[in-house]
Amino acid sequence: MIRLVCQSIDRLAIHVAAASLPMPDGRDCHLDEARRVLQDPEFGRGQVAPAAVEFDGPNIFHFASPRPCDHAVNNIVPGRLYPCGTDWRARPVVLLLHGWNDALNHVYYFPRHARRLNRLGLSAVTIQLPWQFDRYPRGLGGWGNFLSADLLHTVEGALQALAEARALVQWLRAQGCPFVGIWGVSLGAWLAGLAICHDRLIDAAALVTPVARVDHLIAEAKFCGPIRRALQDASVPVERLNLFSHVPMIDKSRILLIEGEHDVFVAKEDVEELWRAWGHPEIWRHRSGHISVLVVPRLAGRMARWMAAKASEPVVK
Repeated sequence: MIRLVCQSIDRLAIHVAAASLPMPDGRDCHLDEARRVLQDPEFGRGQVAPAAVEFDGPNIFHFASPRPCDHAVNNIVPGRLYPCGTDWRARPVVLLLHGWNDALNHVYYFPRHARRLNRLGLSAVTIQLPWQFDRYPRGLGGWGNFLSADLLHTVEGALQALAEARALVQWLRAQGCPFVGIWGVSLGAWLAGLAICHDRLIDAAALVTPVARVDHLIAEAKFCGPIRRALQDASVPVERLNLFSHVPMIDKSRILLIEGEHDVFVAKEDVEELWRAWGHPEIWRHRSGHISVLVVPRLAGRMARWMAAKASEPVVK
């Protein structure tokens, strides 16, 4: 019964997501350009300057994306700080990254997670990822979605998100924060996984149902149908986006994977494969799906305590 309920919720979410993406309609999907970006040996690497954060109120801020695109609305990164006391710069901090079009986490659960972290002596910070929420160019319709048949759009969105996360981490370090953790869900967990493989300034990572294999997602997920149709027989190395194509820059003892055994979005076999590829970091397996993992009793509290424990340990680099 648990499996049926979890998978039914996931399938409903997948159906809704699939309806939001337009099929290729003859416009250029920029496959050649996407291929060149993915084949670049420096993919996701390089120096990133600290974000030029500007506060619009006590805890609301924004900064300019370090990797801007052609749409001005997507080049401003809105964020929110949940400080632990007035001396937050002297305390550990955790960056929370939401999933694809994931208002449930960003608006509802993340503020609750932030309060949990605050009670444990940690601050929290959130940002809106590219092509989401306030950063969505309405004039583009479905073609402005993070996932798009225009594969270059999706790949560049991932690189933009990675650069923004790294820039904010740099800024937090420059403020004096002694520990920076990262906590991502679904798409946000995938981006968090990429971040720890490209930046040594992140001290710990908790990845909730991460998209471990983007190639499998594209090949199998209903909402990736437009991408499959655009690719057809084209040779584009989307496996470069898989998490185990990259090596973490932090010790495996500072990585936590959360797996949903009944996940329809991300097969548990993919998370298990990532677990093996990254040297068997800590993994918590739950009888949940991709969506229902969010309501697993006491899970968020356990994750907050795990992050607080890592913040109190000497960092192994």
